[in-house]
Amino acid sequence: MGEAAVGLGPIAPRPVWYRNLYVQVLIAIAIGVALGFAAPATGTAMKPFGDAFVALIRMMIAPVIFCTVVHGIATVGDLRRVGRVGLKAIVYFEVVSTVALVLGLIVAEVVKPGAGFNIDPAKINASSVANYVTAAKQDSIAAHLLGIIPDSFVGALAKGDLLQVLLISVLSGIAVANLGQTGEKISSAIDAAGAMFFRIIGIIVRFAPIGAFGAMAYTIGAFGIKSLLSLGALVATFYGTSILFILVVLGSIAWWSGFSILRFVAYIRDELLIVLGTSSSETVLPRMIQKMRGLGASQSVVGLVIPTGYSFNLDGTNIYMTLSILFLAQATNTPLTLAQELQILLVAALTSKGASGVTGAGFITLAATLTVVPDIPITSLAVLVGIDKFMSECRALTNLVGNGVATIVISRWEGELDKTKLKAALSGATPAAASLPDLPVGADALRQASVQDS
Repeated sequence: MGEAAVGLGPIAPRPVWYRNLYVQVLIAIAIGVALGFAAPATGTAMKPFGDAFVALIRMMIAPVIFCTVVHGIATVGDLRRVGRVGLKAIVYFEVVSTVALVLGLIVAEVVKPGAGFNIDPAKINASSVANYVTAAKQDSIAAHLLGIIPDSFVGALAKGDLLQVLLISVLSGIAVANLGQTGEKISSAIDAAGAMFFRIIGIIVRFAPIGAFGAMAYTIGAFGIKSLLSLGALVATFYGTSILFILVVLGSIAWWSGFSILRFVAYIRDELLIVLGTSSSETVLPRMIQKMRGLGASQSVVGLVIPTGYSFNLDGTNIYMTLSILFLAQATNTPLTLAQELQILLVAALTSKGASGVTGAGFITLAATLTVVPDIPITSLAVLVGIDKFMSECRALTNLVGNGVATIVISRWEGELDKTKLKAALSGATPAAASLPDLPVGADALRQASVQDS
């Protein structure tokens, strides 16, 4: 039977392989690694390309989150449901994050990656971590909580702090939802503005291969492969633990929610490669909002869970913190009691909140945690400086997968997950499983979202 007879229309031709974004990014990463290894000075000089791409994406994050969250809350109508979604998200984040912290602790105790280093803290040059230590000491719990409140409404958008933007977005969404017909007009205008911002993101993302090339060439050129060899056991243990967490912990959660973690990872492969190249999960935040919508999650849930997860659901960062702290204790021959390890868990659970996907944020939170465990010399952080860039990539990748899974789980929990759409997208039967150029972006994406949510 012909296609016209069954009403399917012509089948869209498959895109040429080299036009796929993930292929372009993968090639760019490989070229960046080769250049950084063969010509370190030239590779280091490529840093502006990576910085420019990250800066371009980051300048769009605040307006995208604002439009997505405000429009999502305003169209829900029932503000109690918004609070319920937020509460469920926080509960889920806390439980899974705690599992990540405990897993890092257990693996460190079993593998003991720091055993045999016998590092003398007195011989360590602490100048390389002085700035991190200063920032960590200034970041008290009270200061951290007060930092969520911006100096001004516009200042939050200008600064781009995720928690500040999320705060004003939620308040604005609640206000718009209570304005009746006036609120509907405002929501429509914000929806239209969001369409423009998503279209801009679609343009910027096409430069992802250049950004990945520059960032990777700089990383290899500046830090070199030799830095990996000296602390290879720790790096390998961290990557192995993160893979274990994704496959076993997140895999079990995904299975319970009715989808395969491996298919999900394949679905977001473009985003994972961009994060691998830039070491920052923030570079794909707007894309993740689109892709989670492509999996059948409701707009309101996506708008709340994704931005919140970037500050409160940092599985990779949590694994890194407990694993690295015990590594430093083992490397400096510092014995820790069970009570001290439990203290590390509690403190890490607090300090990890707000450490967004920016490169180096995990290192600052690690320093903040060490300040409350005086037995471990904080100067020992200098040992990790050379490999933190490589660890940052794994942190960001694990955080990204964790936030994506959380969005689907909470959507299902709320009864707002289109399971048919989820299955079709993960099986590759719909364009939503393709790379961003094949995704509906801008006005088309938001218009489809509005229709599906209505």
